[in-house]
Amino acid sequence: MAELATIARPYAEALFKACKNIAGVDIGAAADWAEKLAAIAANPQMRSLADNPKITAEQLFGVFSSVAGADLPDIAKNFLRTVIDNGRVTVLPEIAAQFRALVNNSKGSSDALVYSAFPLDAAALADLGTTLEKRFGRKLNLSEKVDESLIGGVRVVVGDEVLDTSVKARLEQMKAALTA
Repeated sequence: MAELATIARPYAEALFKACKNIAGVDIGAAADWAEKLAAIAANPQMRSLADNPKITAEQLFGVFSSVAGADLPDIAKNFLRTVIDNGRVTVLPEIAAQFRALVNNSKGSSDALVYSAFPLDAAALADLGTTLEKRFGRKLNLSEKVDESLIGGVRVVVGDEVLDTSVKARLEQMKAALTA
C-alpha cells in the first residue's frame, strides 16, 4: 500500500494546488467529485476496462465521463485526462483519499465515521458531533454507518483514533476481566 500512497501523493497535491489557485473552484465540491471518480475507478468492471490494452485513453475517458455524468467541471475533466493518460486509474481511490486529507487539513477538520447499532436521527447526530468535536479537539465531518453487532452505543473512528463506547466493547472488556 505504501507504493500506491507514493504514486498518489503528487497527484493529490497537484490537484489541491490547482483547486486553490483557480478562482471559483469550491475545494469541498472538488473533494466530492474526486471521490465520485474514485468510486467509479474502484469498480471491478472499470478496472478491467482500464487494464485492457485495446482500450484507448480517449475511449476510457468517454466511459468515465458517461458514468460520472455531465456535472463534472472542467478541472475534473482535465484531472481525469491526466490520470488516464498516465495510466494511473487504479490509483484514483488513493488520490481521492489523500486529496480529502489535504482538504480537511486546510480546513482544520477531520472525517469521522460513527458506527451505531441503529440509525441516529439528525438531532442526536448533531449532539454527538458537538461532543466528539470537544473530545477530539477539532471540527469533524460526520458520516454514519449502522452496525447492529454493537448492540448499543457508538464506535467512532477519526483517522487512526477509535473511541468505542458500544455495549459490545464493554461486554468484551468484562469478559476479559473475568477470564484474566
